[in-house]
Amino acid sequence: MFFMACGQKKEQQADQKASKCLELKEVDREFSEKSKKEGMKSAYIDFLDSNGVILRVNELPIVGANAIDYLIQQNDADYMLTWDPQHADIAESGELGITYGIFCMKSKQIDTSFYGTYTNVWKKQSDGKWKLFLNTFNNGLGN
Repeated sequence: MFFMACGQKKEQQADQKASKCLELKEVDREFSEKSKKEGMKSAYIDFLDSNGVILRVNELPIVGANAIDYLIQQNDADYMLTWDPQHADIAESGELGITYGIFCMKSKQIDTSFYGTYTNVWKKQSDGKWKLFLNTFNNGLGN
């Protein structure tokens, strides 16, 4: 009986974790959908944690209020940025999670798209919502 109870508990924990990972993947998809509908800048400002970090090529880490200032200065009128989370995982504590996948930056002016990979680290807020804590990407999947 003891071994059966342990096995059932592990199955329940695995099911709960899988459910939480699916929830986080859905948050990442909502983030992408907002970027598609309202623009990258609006989406990032809405989803970024107040202490969030943005990592960009040839830049030092951009943190907190500086990250918001950086986003505000971006001109996203000429392109649409979307992404598709391929995987999500959540820490045992349930406080941090990670998503990664493929992004597409599509020009609104010409028929050109650029693809790459991204990683988002998420932090669970006291109200239960996930906020983006760290974002980075890598160009290079071709066109």
